Amino acid sequence: MPACHIDHITVTAPNLEVGVEFVRQTLGVSPQQGGEHARMGTHNFLLRLGDAMFLEIIAPIPGVPAPDRPRWFGLDSLGPDAPPSLSTWVARSADIHASAAACSEALGPVEQMRRGTLDWLITIPADGSVPLDGVAPALIQWHAEPHPAAGLRDCGLSLVALELFHPEPDRVRALLESIELEGPVSVSPLPKGVGAYMVATINTPGGVRKLSRP
Repeated sequence: MPACHIDHITVTAPNLEVGVEFVRQTLGVSPQQGGEHARMGTHNFLLRLGDAMFLEIIAPIPGVPAPDRPRWFGLDSLGPDAPPSLSTWVARSADIHASAAACSEALGPVEQMRRGTLDWLITIPADGSVPLDGVAPALIQWHAEPHPAAGLRDCGLSLVALELFHPEPDRVRALLESIELEGPVSVSPLPKGVGAYMVATINTPGGVRKLSRP
């Protein structure tokens, strides 16, 4: 089975403007417009973190009817005043079906998605949730060369580390081992009853910054 790698980290928000401003204030860099996911009723902005890695800010498209299924990344659970947050991440595989079959956690069915000229396969739970409260990644396989991040504006950002905090750290570590994840990801324990969260440490032109939840 091929190893998996960090593909992108995802900030969710009830509306895109709030999410973009949260990232701009945290990292000191303005994201660039991505596009729309018609099937999910969502749209995004993006920041390049490397040749094959990016940061995504995603939110529902205002005024568009809800899709006939739950939106991904837990977006339907966000109230209108919910703060933007680093909510989950996505791991890239060269064989998503093999990685999903080997995974120790259920990440959802593999589905075909499209945005503009890009298309890919991705795991999406049927209820639109983020597995393990977001510290479990979605799996993705792009049908594109080069990686979409290579076409984004280079703002001098790079991911230093992704820290996953969860009350069941052994379960999270088993998941990462099962998909043979390679990359700067660490797992730390939390007391039972404390909500899971993530912290991304990012090099920026203004120094090292940390992106997490407010």
